[in-house]
Amino acid sequence: MPDRIVYSTDSGRVSTCPRCGQSYKKCRCEQAGASAPAKKSDGFVRIMRDRKQRGGKTVTVIAGIPTENLVELGQQLKKLCGSGGTVKDGNIEIQGDHLEKVEAKLIAQGFKVKRVGG
Repeated sequence: MPDRIVYSTDSGRVSTCPRCGQSYKKCRCEQAGASAPAKKSDGFVRIMRDRKQRGGKTVTVIAGIPTENLVELGQQLKKLCGSGGTVKDGNIEIQGDHLEKVEAKLIAQGFKVKRVGG
């Protein structure tokens, strides 16, 4: 654990994990199974238009897709829209404003779709 705090002027030696509060010998944060619990889905796929922190460029964001379908569906949607995109943090991001195309494709594949935002 090279990034842990070893000494601080406030409290001296730090002997507990800042994430779980356990001592470093009992800490299981670094193990694969101890990551944050998965979000529970309500069954809806949410699509939204986003421009924040993207230099004014519009991006279509699709959230709520089950993780086993994420990469494959991302490739299909990028091909349908004829643009680039990525899969990030459990969301699919398609470059450009493609809400109507994406919504029609997802409904055709049997997803329940909600538009989010303006």
